[in-house]
Amino acid sequence: MSGVTSGTGSASCRFAHYFVVCGLDTETGLEPEELAGESFEQSPLRRSFKSKVLAHYPESTDRSPFNRDAVNMLCMPHGLSFRSQADGREHHFHSFTVAQDDGTRSYGFVHTYYEAVTSAQITTAMQTLHQMHHVEHYSTSSSSLDELDADSLSACLGCAAGSFQPARDTLYASKALCLLTPLPFLHAAHHFLSQLHQTVTSQAAPPLPLESYIHNILYEVPVPPPGRSLQFHGVQGPIVCQQPGPEELPLGDYPLGEAFSLLGVENMVRLLTSVLLETQVLLYSQDYQRLMTVAEGITNLLFPFQWQHVYLPILPVPLHHLLDAPVPFLIGIQRKDCSQCSTLDLSHEANLCFVDIDNHRVDPPEDLPLFPDQPELILELNEVLLRFGLQPHGGATTGNPAPAAPLCLSSLVLEDLMEDRRNGNLGGEELAVLERLQALARRCGEGGVEGGKTLGRAFQEEEEELNAAKMNVQLREVFAGRFAVIFGRYEEFVIHSAPDLESWLGNRDGTSNFDKGSFLSVQPAPHLHFLSWFLETAMFSSFLDSKVLSRWADQEPLQRVFDGRLWVRFLLRPSIQKRCTHAMERRLLKVDHTAIHPHLLDMRIGQGRHQQGCFPRLQADVLAQGHNTNKRSLNQSKLLDPSPSAVTQIQRGFVEGLLSECRLKTRRMLMERMGKESVELGQGEASITGLQENTLIHSLCDLLERTWGHGLLLKQGRSALWSHLLHCQANGEKMEPPSPAESPVSNGLDSMSVFKHVCFRFVQTMSEGLSEMGRARAWIHLSLEKKVLSQHLKLLLANQNLIRQLYKPHAFLLCEEEREQFLFHLLSLNTVDYLCFTRTFTSISIPYRVVITPMKKLSIAMTMSNPWVCVSGELGDSGVRQIPKNTQEIIFQCQNLGRLSTLQLGQENSGLLAKCLVDCVIVHNEITGHTYRFPCGRWLGKGVGDGSLERVLIGQLVSPRGEEESGRWTGTPPEQGSPPQSGHMGSLGRLSSVQVQEEMREAVNNLVKHFHKAEQERGNLTALLCGEEGLVHSLEQFLLHGFKSSRLFQRSVFIWDFVGKWVWVCVCTRTDYVERWWFPWRRRIKWVTCGGQRNCEGKFQLLVCLGVRDQLLPQWLPLLAESHLTARLYEESALVQDHAAVNSLSRILHTLHEFPITLETALIKGVDL
Repeated sequence: MSGVTSGTGSASCRFAHYFVVCGLDTETGLEPEELAGESFEQSPLRRSFKSKVLAHYPESTDRSPFNRDAVNMLCMPHGLSFRSQADGREHHFHSFTVAQDDGTRSYGFVHTYYEAVTSAQITTAMQTLHQMHHVEHYSTSSSSLDELDADSLSACLGCAAGSFQPARDTLYASKALCLLTPLPFLHAAHHFLSQLHQTVTSQAAPPLPLESYIHNILYEVPVPPPGRSLQFHGVQGPIVCQQPGPEELPLGDYPLGEAFSLLGVENMVRLLTSVLLETQVLLYSQDYQRLMTVAEGITNLLFPFQWQHVYLPILPVPLHHLLDAPVPFLIGIQRKDCSQCSTLDLSHEANLCFVDIDNHRVDPPEDLPLFPDQPELILELNEVLLRFGLQPHGGATTGNPAPAAPLCLSSLVLEDLMEDRRNGNLGGEELAVLERLQALARRCGEGGVEGGKTLGRAFQEEEEELNAAKMNVQLREVFAGRFAVIFGRYEEFVIHSAPDLESWLGNRDGTSNFDKGSFLSVQPAPHLHFLSWFLETAMFSSFLDSKVLSRWADQEPLQRVFDGRLWVRFLLRPSIQKRCTHAMERRLLKVDHTAIHPHLLDMRIGQGRHQQGCFPRLQADVLAQGHNTNKRSLNQSKLLDPSPSAVTQIQRGFVEGLLSECRLKTRRMLMERMGKESVELGQGEASITGLQENTLIHSLCDLLERTWGHGLLLKQGRSALWSHLLHCQANGEKMEPPSPAESPVSNGLDSMSVFKHVCFRFVQTMSEGLSEMGRARAWIHLSLEKKVLSQHLKLLLANQNLIRQLYKPHAFLLCEEEREQFLFHLLSLNTVDYLCFTRTFTSISIPYRVVITPMKKLSIAMTMSNPWVCVSGELGDSGVRQIPKNTQEIIFQCQNLGRLSTLQLGQENSGLLAKCLVDCVIVHNEITGHTYRFPCGRWLGKGVGDGSLERVLIGQLVSPRGEEESGRWTGTPPEQGSPPQSGHMGSLGRLSSVQVQEEMREAVNNLVKHFHKAEQERGNLTALLCGEEGLVHSLEQFLLHGFKSSRLFQRSVFIWDFVGKWVWVCVCTRTDYVERWWFPWRRRIKWVTCGGQRNCEGKFQLLVCLGVRDQLLPQWLPLLAESHLTARLYEESALVQDHAAVNSLSRILHTLHEFPITLETALIKGVDL
């Protein structure tokens, strides 16, 4: 030991801040705990009564003001209880935590026992309550109280079974001894309070008055320095506590092994995932300490992150209104008897993780992603638990397994062992055990008794505590190592945009500290679902804020420890775990410091007398010595204030928080989506991936659920929003829609009936096996995609009479001003386009309407013979759909095709009269309202144009308001459509060589950028190949440049005519050079030329697409340029005659070889390659 230390000084340096006694106040008498929810049919000995803080020392401290109401509630969360001598009066221990508004926490440790009531006033009051209870109980079994005769009434008020008689029975009331500390010294505080209770119940008086021991721990026992251990003295023996070093994980004294034993490894990982993603977590158990053990265990595993929201592992009965909080929380409530979750009054459960600790069950929210590498993590945790003899399944009891018979080591045994040591007969491990025994004997007395325990029993308890501490370190290091692997490169993606602290604080809400898109792009694909959600949490934002602030201030301790470990490779993690375990073990086995011993105080004569079983009234002036009288006004957490004014203020804060969250979320969604649209316009770099967009929309669904769940009185299911929709449907009242002036986006939504049938009715009939929460999310996705979310919600809120029936007065939906602002923020989402419903619910059946539009300027009738269409999208195709006779329109239903890309249009070969000049084909999604236009501008039929009976058209998503207003909308820009009729030699004006080469480079560049995007963000590859500015069209422009007049052919000539003639020349020219390049093309040319109904443009398009897919296109161009046919048909200035231009184009096309190009079925129909 390095010496004796003292805790005299500021309260922040002391081991304990307060010593508190809670229990029965004989002056105020018995006050029923009305909020306990107990029935008066229960016996008075089974009811709860209000407890009071009887005494606390000191009066106040400088940095931790005493919160009387909060401490009283948390010391006795269920109120004061009574027992008689015939009832069980087991004492028990639990702990709690109190948070301040600045985020700091203090910890309370409570030892509760039953003490005999000596007040005649209280015993008489209890007797009266019993008599009233028996009279009421007897009267319920009789027709009326008037029928009771004197004998019956006497029997009722007399010695009935279970009655309380002061002359016969002894009344006991619960009393709590509490120690408030700045750090979670669980074991040390437990030992101190346990020894204190044993002294009170012991016949023998303690060596010193109790004031000496309490004064010692309040003022003379300091907090151990970092990396050191401290020994101080309780009433019956020494107690050891320790603090981790600067490079170790922070103090975590709660037994993680017990938490894993209660829930099992898999459930603990699910619970940790729910906490990391900031869901609402509700812990449920009959044992208060179990609630605290699981809550503190989970928060300790979050390192280096910290929980940022409501944290009340033990929620007293007067604070049950916080279960209505529309924010993430981690709350624990006590189970009443054998009640189930269904009996709880929870207003919303959409994003709730329910943890039934006693039944070893964790029910996470729907669609909860897996923790990264979860199977490997579970195996690693199982290994740690098995190493310490615990089963990983869960379901074990809280206590350690029953130990074997305790070792009875006497002084004689110790002398024998010491003799063996002197003779050199003990090995290294045996020698270490002997040294521990000697140290323990010095602390407890050789063979002496500490609370009636033998030396062997004390040694075994010390061994169990040491193993629990070692297990804590190893389990926490497993998770710390996992986070170090996942976020090992996070510093590379932190954005330091502010030049100084003041500017950063001023623009904190409008700037991003982290490049989330780039970070996700380097993560393994299985981790993306979890990480995309986690990057949006408040705990990750707080972690990043601390990192940015470290540029101008000292780094946070948690972040300093975490950053110091990032350089450690995965293989070196066991060495860190071993080093930290050994450091902790050394501190516990070899004490570094010893606190001042308790000593006799200057007390008045007659004070400090010992009375068995009764905790004495302590001398306040002695325990107030040295206390700081600086009563600064510090903000205490309003969450722990049950007064009506405080509850109103808390609920008002929740309302403002929901509105602020809506503003920030919609702003983020707009900024990210607009950033993506600027990329589609070629004006920037992508800042969001599809996965991030899905995460933002999921968070919006969660926000709406929490908003609709705030203050809800009547719950019909897990989803508060879907419950409201069902109420509106059952209510059946017509709600007037907002006027067009109030709602700029109508989309045909002009009555409540339209609202019901278009969105609600479709979601209600979806045969997807969706839960209530799933249907609510589907409704939000569909309304958002149709740009009617704000208007639908406004219609929902129009019936204020229904809302007043369903909600409490403080509910967000009854706050008119905030509600209107909320809807306004949601209305701003109409300025961007989303395909969230289309891309999320991929297996549903969707009705599509297809309309063939002829060229309007022609007066001739359109004649088609058995026309058909086949629509293709990113999720599949519709198959061939025959259009009814004498119509140009068809409605069919098929599985969701996703975003549409191509359409095949064709007809049968029925003579020269079956022909039509098609302007375009329109496809309308009847559910989402999206309209796709497939431009054509070509003839379909024999004997006209190129004589094609089948065409492949490229589609584009048009304005949601229709083509008439296509110039006035501000949504996502349309994609490329089908190219103009560029394959015809004389159909286009001449472009310069620079323009042609620029178009070619741009087409290839678009393909390269397509494959560098995340897979879910790549869009339509067919449009980049065959669209208006696609590769096929650009290559046509290249081949058209410098071509001589088409009059040489004496007819209309398409580009394929030249290519086909060149093919014939290659077949006739069988040189070695031609043969070497021609052989790979032979089968492809065969399939192209024998393409059946495929037209000239289609043949060239197929040839180019096959060449790109099979990486043959760069080989074809030099062969084409060196042909003598090319020299005859092209001018000398033509690009195809310029060897440098041809070689440059070949090199550009060669860059596409590294990408896997997959062609749509519509493009390669009939080709078997």
